[in-house]
Amino acid sequence: MPSGLVALLDDISVIAKAASASIDDIGVAAGKAGTKTAGVVIDDAAVTPSYVTGLSPARELPIIWKITKGSLRNKLLFLLPGALILSEFLPGAIIWLLMIGGAFLCYEGAEKVLEKLGLAKHGATLEDEITDPVAFENERVGGAIRTDLILSAEIMAITLAALDLDVWWERGLALALVAIIVTVAVYGAVAVIVKIDDIGLHLTRQEGGWKQSIGHFLLRFVPKLLIALSAIGTVAMLWVGGGIIVHGTHEVGFHAIYDVIHGAEGAVAAAAGALGGVAGWLTYAALSAVIGLALGGIIAFVLHKMLGVGAGEGH
Repeated sequence: MPSGLVALLDDISVIAKAASASIDDIGVAAGKAGTKTAGVVIDDAAVTPSYVTGLSPARELPIIWKITKGSLRNKLLFLLPGALILSEFLPGAIIWLLMIGGAFLCYEGAEKVLEKLGLAKHGATLEDEITDPVAFENERVGGAIRTDLILSAEIMAITLAALDLDVWWERGLALALVAIIVTVAVYGAVAVIVKIDDIGLHLTRQEGGWKQSIGHFLLRFVPKLLIALSAIGTVAMLWVGGGIIVHGTHEVGFHAIYDVIHGAEGAVAAAAGALGGVAGWLTYAALSAVIGLALGGIIAFVLHKMLGVGAGEGH
């Protein structure tokens, strides 16, 4: 009897050690994979503030919280199970789904560019009279969650491709870990960004000249920051969307666009010397954004001119 108990305890110890090792492997794999999503995470953080720009300060954090919940729902309830199923049974479909998402990002980014140029206007904007604030807010949140779905899909796909885990449930835990950390990091940063002006207002009411000076600086700086982030978000959508298309066409056997862009990236990097890495990356990002703008413009033209999708329909 004691020998049986000892054997049982030994078995439990072995199982516990194996489980501990698996958890360690998942954590390490998630950390390595998460670093590869940094570019898309930055894009996500740049895009989101545009959805609260110009709205009531009292509604900023509630809107961000709604988008945060929508982002977690996107990642954990839809994308994570889908990614695991596809990786097990139909891995070849992932790249095509990514390209569809990339094309949607290109379309969204191109529409924003066209609106800025005065060539198109689709859905309600802050320049319009807002007759139903609740409906307008819901439209903004819905648009943010749809855009987040594409960015989140890219984050999950990059993570999945970078994971070196053979067991499906380990991949699932690693994906969930990355999803939660990225979401908290992105929307936590966004919440801080959009509330900096409140911090500035608080400082202007404090005693001490340096506090008031900082407060006035923040009040002047934040509107410019949010406008800049809105522009960065538009560029980011074109860059990420175009990049997905460039990489995707290469993966499915059409190499021309990929070869031209990476050839230009390599040439610029070689010519830039010590700054070659940065210059090459900027070249790749800029050319990807051009591809994204061209594709998005074509999609917008087809939808709005040929299929009758026009002004007054939010997206």
